[in-house]
Amino acid sequence: MTLSRSLFHSTALAFIMAIGAFGNMPAAHADDKITIMVGGYEKHIYLPAKLAEALGYFKDEGLDVELLNEPAGVDAENQLLAGAVQGVVGFYDHCVDLQAKGKFVESVVQFSQAPGEVELASTKHPEIKSAADFKGMNLGVTGLGSSTNFLTQYLASKAGLQPGDFTSVPVGAGATFIAAMQQDKIEAGMTTEPTISRMLKTNEARVLIDMRSVESTRTALGGTYPAASLYMETSWVDAHKEATQKLANAFVKTLKYIKTHSAEDIADKMPKDFYVGDKDGYVKALTDGKAMFTADGVMPEDGPKTVLAVLSTFSKNVKGKQIDLSKTYTTEFVKAAK
Repeated sequence: MTLSRSLFHSTALAFIMAIGAFGNMPAAHADDKITIMVGGYEKHIYLPAKLAEALGYFKDEGLDVELLNEPAGVDAENQLLAGAVQGVVGFYDHCVDLQAKGKFVESVVQFSQAPGEVELASTKHPEIKSAADFKGMNLGVTGLGSSTNFLTQYLASKAGLQPGDFTSVPVGAGATFIAAMQQDKIEAGMTTEPTISRMLKTNEARVLIDMRSVESTRTALGGTYPAASLYMETSWVDAHKEATQKLANAFVKTLKYIKTHSAEDIADKMPKDFYVGDKDGYVKALTDGKAMFTADGVMPEDGPKTVLAVLSTFSKNVKGKQIDLSKTYTTEFVKAAK
């Protein structure tokens, strides 16, 4: 009897431990938490990330998505390559740059067809009239190796300058960018809304080169420049097609919301601190810039070639390399989106 009881207790204990172990086992891939690093989710250019969350579209797809904020896109890229996050909301040009370094990441949803960036010149420096005047200047970028740095180098190179003719200074965005210009640590710099409107309103800066619309981008860069996107490692996408499809569903639905709703409707869904005390200015900037977003998440056909041409102009990593652009993006998921 004692032996039977002992055996019973041992069996029961083993069963309970097995149940506990089972409860701690990882869930199916589609149900796992997906962490996405956003290169500054208060920026208008990356608005679809926070908007999708606010509208509940991730939850509608049965996804547990966590958005992390990282002001510089290059740091978000590093987090992706380190395996700390599964996706990045950042510029597509990183997909091209990384392939040149032997890393394969791809744009899964293309948010925009223009950078949404502006090169601002400090009003303390009226001598800066074009990119040709960057010689000897300190130019603000979000981070070294960031897309703002890529574009700054291209604009300077196009104007005939060499890499050593100017200094790229990593100053982030928002308050840190503004402080750098106010303190004359940078004479000019590249940034996005709502920082642009804040500096124009106080007359501390003026627009030197505008890349907020498709038309002005073509003038500055020679073609359509697909920028903000959801990009992920190709190996992760291939192994998690169901989860990737659900992400695409949520973001395509968000892009359609942007196209069919007013800037005020969209602003109302955003955290109030995104307005930085000026909701009217936030709404106006969004009204003016809403057209940069794609309607369906599909990569503009002529976009990747423009990005490759831009990077090949100045980047030693890309220049002369054989880049397979078809592996830098996919339209599989957005075209299948509900």
